Amino acid sequence: MHILIVEDESRIAKRIERMTRDILGDTLHSLKYINTLHEALLFIENNPLDLVLLDLNLNGDNGFDLLATAVSKSFHTIVISAYKDQAITAFEYGVLDFVSKPFNRERLEQALLRSISNEKIETHEIKFLAIKKRQRIQLIPIEDILYIKGAGTYTELFLRNGNKELHDKSLEKLAQLLSHTFERFHKSYLVKMSEVQEIIVQSGSKYLAELKNGKRIPIGRTRYKDIRAKWV
Repeated sequence: MHILIVEDESRIAKRIERMTRDILGDTLHSLKYINTLHEALLFIENNPLDLVLLDLNLNGDNGFDLLATAVSKSFHTIVISAYKDQAITAFEYGVLDFVSKPFNRERLEQALLRSISNEKIETHEIKFLAIKKRQRIQLIPIEDILYIKGAGTYTELFLRNGNKELHDKSLEKLAQLLSHTFERFHKSYLVKMSEVQEIIVQSGSKYLAELKNGKRIPIGRTRYKDIRAKWV
C-alpha cells in the first residue's frame, strides 16, 4: 500500500506512522508524511496512493478543502481528528472511517484493516460522491444517482437527469461505501434498490432488473436470490 499521512502535529504524525508500519507490515510499500494543506494537495495530484490518513485542522487550514479532493480520487480516506462533531459531515462526503483523537492502536488498526478489506460501511450514510470536473470538485447527491457501472479502474455514475459522470473509484470501493442504498446486481453494476420497478426472469436463467426509467440492468446468477429477497 502507498499511504499519505496529512497531520500538522509532528508528535501525532510520528505515532500514526509507527502504528501504521507495525499494523500493515510487508503490505506497506510507501508512507509519506506531510503537514500542510497545499503540499498535500500537490502530492495527491502527482503520486499514486491507496489511502490517505487526514487531520481536519491543518495549521488553521480547513481539512475539508482537502477532503473534497481526496474522496473524488481512486483511494480511500480515513479522517483522524479531535473534532468529533465533524464526523457525520465527513462520512457524508464519503470517508471510509473517522478515528477520533485521542485514539489507541486497536482503533487505528480497525480502520486500517477496513481499508484493505471489502467490509461494508454499515454505520453511516453517504450523501455525496465527489467527482473532479473541469479541474473543479463537484459533489453529486446520492439521491440523484440511479445506478453505477464499472468501467475498468473507473466507474460511471448514471444520474436521474440522464447525464453520466465519471468517478475515479473502482466499483469495489464504491460498493464498500454505498451499502446503505445500493446493491451489487452484477460484477459490473451497482443499483439503487429503490429504483427497481420489476425483476424479470428470461429463458436460459437470465435475470434482469427493470428500473423506473425503463433501463434494464443484468442480474448475476449468483446474486439473483439475494437481490430478489431484498427487493420483495
